[in-house]
Amino acid sequence: MADVILTDMHGNPAGTADVLAAHKGRGMLHKAFSIYIFDEGREQILIQRRSEKKMLWAGIWANSCCSHPRKEESPVAAGERRLSEELGFTCALRESGSFVYRAEDPSGKGTEHEHVTLLVGMIPRTIEVAADPNEVMEWKWIDIHELQKHMHQHMAKYAPWFHEGLPKVLAALR
Repeated sequence: MADVILTDMHGNPAGTADVLAAHKGRGMLHKAFSIYIFDEGREQILIQRRSEKKMLWAGIWANSCCSHPRKEESPVAAGERRLSEELGFTCALRESGSFVYRAEDPSGKGTEHEHVTLLVGMIPRTIEVAADPNEVMEWKWIDIHELQKHMHQHMAKYAPWFHEGLPKVLAALR
């Protein structure tokens, strides 16, 4: 299994841990990134429903893509790599802030405790998406206002990091 990069609350590296160990119990604070892909008009966002094979938040809707950078890999390089692996395309990404969150999976299978770098990209909605079924159950483009309304009305259908990250990304886009 892969390792994740442990951090302090400011995102400074503080060692490594096995990915499974980092997500057990109360969770160990580690580096992560969350990607938000918008259409060129910034009216719609590409979201994904996590595969049922995922250990945490299986079957839950989330942002376009998220994962953990490898040692010596920048968040942008890691994001571009994971977009290709998970969704079958890549695009230019830029950093758009960061935050720390901690959430226990409702299934009781583990905890996310992450220092998340937010990454934003823009692509045409006509791009071909080839989602890896081990990672993504389904994906769709959705109007941002419709998404926000649905997230507010059906909070448990969306990943906790998505609830925290989306408002930060949208504020940075203004």
